[in-house]
Amino acid sequence: MCGIAGFTGPPAPRLLRDMCRSLTHRGPDDEGYLDHPQVSLAMRRLAIVDLSGGRQPIANEDGTVVTVFNGEIYNHAAMRRALTAAGHRFATHHCDTETVVHAYEEHGVLWPEKAQANGMFGLAIWDQARQRLLLYRDRLGKKPLYWAPIPTGIAFASEIKALLRHSDVSRELDHGSLYRYFGLKNTSAPRTAYLQIRQLPPGHCLAWTPDGGIEEPRPYWKLDFPSFPDVPDESEAAARILELLTDSVRLRMDCDVSYGAYLSGGMDSSAVTALMARFLSKPVKTFCLGYADLEGGQQEGKSRDLYFSRMMAGRLGTDHHEHIITAGDFARDFLGVMRAFDEPFSGTVSTYFLSEYMRRHITVALSGDGADELFGSYLAHRLAFPVEVWNRLKRLEGKARFEDLTAADREAIAPFDTPQQFAFLDRVAAPTLAAWRERLDVFTHAERRELLTPGFLAAAGEDVGRNPYDAIQMSLTARDALNRSLETDQRELLPNQVLPFVDRLSMAHSIEVRCPFLDHRMVAYVNSLPGSLKIRGLSTKHILRKALAGLLPQELIDRPKEGFVQPVYTWMRGPLKDFTTQAMASLPEHMFSRAAVDGLMQRFMAGDQSLNAKVWSLTCMSAWLERQS
Repeated sequence: MCGIAGFTGPPAPRLLRDMCRSLTHRGPDDEGYLDHPQVSLAMRRLAIVDLSGGRQPIANEDGTVVTVFNGEIYNHAAMRRALTAAGHRFATHHCDTETVVHAYEEHGVLWPEKAQANGMFGLAIWDQARQRLLLYRDRLGKKPLYWAPIPTGIAFASEIKALLRHSDVSRELDHGSLYRYFGLKNTSAPRTAYLQIRQLPPGHCLAWTPDGGIEEPRPYWKLDFPSFPDVPDESEAAARILELLTDSVRLRMDCDVSYGAYLSGGMDSSAVTALMARFLSKPVKTFCLGYADLEGGQQEGKSRDLYFSRMMAGRLGTDHHEHIITAGDFARDFLGVMRAFDEPFSGTVSTYFLSEYMRRHITVALSGDGADELFGSYLAHRLAFPVEVWNRLKRLEGKARFEDLTAADREAIAPFDTPQQFAFLDRVAAPTLAAWRERLDVFTHAERRELLTPGFLAAAGEDVGRNPYDAIQMSLTARDALNRSLETDQRELLPNQVLPFVDRLSMAHSIEVRCPFLDHRMVAYVNSLPGSLKIRGLSTKHILRKALAGLLPQELIDRPKEGFVQPVYTWMRGPLKDFTTQAMASLPEHMFSRAAVDGLMQRFMAGDQSLNAKVWSLTCMSAWLERQS
């Protein structure tokens, strides 16, 4: 696990080292450089595999192919055997990075698929013979990779902060991307908060040559939801899911440093921990985050996290650790959280606080991230089938009110089958997926036009009023309503919000996180299953619960999802009231309407719970802008 950086053009050793050292948190153990007449490469290393032999940059036998690599190739041993049999000679004992240069030699540009590389990565390859620089990002987007045009070609880095050290990289803001943030809680690749800085999309490769310049990024792998002509029965599907998860966990336990697991008390992290325990002869080190000074609000759910994590730790005999933080801890470290992202972000940030504590004990952690986006759990997933049913009832049977619904109709739209829940369903339901998904945005377009100044809106241009889901809807491969919603999140939410918080907030403290549920074999299999196996009535992640029935206690399997989130909505009206008020007051008036911000804050402090996400979104934006200035 590392941080990488580089640029094309004449060598500039001082600049290269400055860019690289801004990524020291990603790799505190070592650094390495290539100062070549045409390309400069740098890396900071977090030593995980082959501690003595895995120094980078790493080259092939004759030095004509060189790589700097951020991530892990979990099946590197199998790849090494195949490449050795094909005639390649390795200089290291078992370094996963070295398999990259030889796989590229053997298979060419499409090496990740042809070699079936199982891993997470953002990497650069310099091919001296072909005068070609190649950038790659893993299939699902677990590891980041940013790039920007410069007069001499291209600059790249694992994080934006390193790119901004390069004087030729523009700092001009992308107001259209920031406009989208107020709906999504994050910027959306390939765009970033900066007009000239781009993020390489998941599963893509980008090439630069001295003669051709920067080529358009192209996919080497595509996310797909194939049709399912032969649907397996539940027992068959459940058995295959457990088999894939078991092997995925096994692969991700290959490392030469201490490791453990996030154990939040939920089904996903508990399953990963239980499988780890099967492969270890000593207790798994497990970690859970708790919160002090909570009253009401999210208190009950957060207390249940501790209850279930303790229950699983006792059941599995883990070496369990709890880290309890206060609202004061949160406020004190919040700017550090925003610094980790380099962009505005108002999703989950709990990982930052637990990772800081975990680094005292381990270097690598396995987590349950990704299961929600595969099997269906979020509100948008629970809405998918009910929205489809209600739209059909309105269109074909002319129904318009809750009173028009039969008992069978109400069963079909569960859990939105009470008058209050139905009213919400009716407000959200729209004829297309793009339209109803947009209705779940934090700020509506009308609210954004009131909140943002005319100057901001003018700079945002065509993005104002544009539905970010329209383009995704056009490219969806899934057929049924739930899978279409899941595919939407695997294309947008997972790579642009979930995986960034996993990566940035753990790597801020030099912790590598591995996500067994996001093994590409698991993704391919689960995406081939119909949505009816994933959410059934009130049962979310239905087939996963079946798969884990013999692994976890039923009490935990039946537990409603709580989510690995911080209780910030409760704190903002209590111990974080002054912090929140100050952040809202600091929003710059050339970007935000003071009257709109003050009005929103008055209603929020008067108890309007519907404004929680809006105020949090603005608080995070304020912190990022302060960091910018």
